[in-house]
Amino acid sequence: MATKRILAYGRLNDDQLAQLSRDFAVQVFHDLDDGDDPAFRAALADAHGLIGASVTITPELLDAAPKLEAIATVSVGYDNYPVDELTRRGILLCNTPDVLTETTADTGFALIMAAARRVVELAEFVKRGDWQASIGPEHFGSDVHGKTLGLIGFGRIGAAVARRGALGFGMKVRYALASPKPQLEAELGAERRELDDLLAEADIICVTVPLTAETTHLIGAHEFAQMKPSAIFVNIARGQVVDESALIAALEKGQIRAAGLDVFEQEPLSPESPLPYMPNVVALPHIGSATHETRTAMAQRAVDNLILALNGERPISLVNEAAWRPA
Repeated sequence: MATKRILAYGRLNDDQLAQLSRDFAVQVFHDLDDGDDPAFRAALADAHGLIGASVTITPELLDAAPKLEAIATVSVGYDNYPVDELTRRGILLCNTPDVLTETTADTGFALIMAAARRVVELAEFVKRGDWQASIGPEHFGSDVHGKTLGLIGFGRIGAAVARRGALGFGMKVRYALASPKPQLEAELGAERRELDDLLAEADIICVTVPLTAETTHLIGAHEFAQMKPSAIFVNIARGQVVDESALIAALEKGQIRAAGLDVFEQEPLSPESPLPYMPNVVALPHIGSATHETRTAMAQRAVDNLILALNGERPISLVNEAAWRPA
């Protein structure tokens, strides 16, 4: 049997590439920005597997890959893959849940703390040499402990953020847009709410829903109008879940107090965006899972998924179950 071919365009270390190369022919594409790269498109003709992230795979690209059996994305999100089309063609799509849950929750809570206590703004204040006397109320932040934390979405990452809040900071946890979670309600004292009710009740609102057609611009002008003027809004989901123009308007008008953002509608962030220059915004360059340990673990999960899939075994993390055809 001919050796199956893999196109690798993610950040895999030497050991992971060697692991793939033991049984497969691996072609590595460094710094691949999109699927229009001529060499990548040509290589698709003989590819059985793809492994990487951040490249949008279109039905047109799939037409150029008649032998393709499996894709292993080095991410939890899979909004840049046409899942229904992959399933129709019998191509397995694998992702990396669980591996990055705690790290992303760390990032979310870092944004909560930084926005509430004005950490970035006041660090710049010191750096500029403006700290000439004891600070007054105009520089005060707000407490996090004891406040009400509202989670929009209550999956793995949402629950991990909630544990930090409830168990570490004595926060009251509310959640919306998720099925009832009786175990988490018992563990954390969490209570389920309708979205508008959560927005009105929560002091800190953290978005953790996946990006789908239903969640695109889920949070817009109406939702910001329901929030407290003292509310802190945090997004660690996907930028497109939030109507960014409505967020900017809410911050400028004082409808909400502050925002902590790891994701944006356009990434990298447009130089024209006012968000990074607003004193009540903490903006990060999509670092949710960006630690050495977690990115290595994510890549390893993707490698393990792809090896299993190309060997006819069920991957550990399979997105499109309907495409799985056990031998």
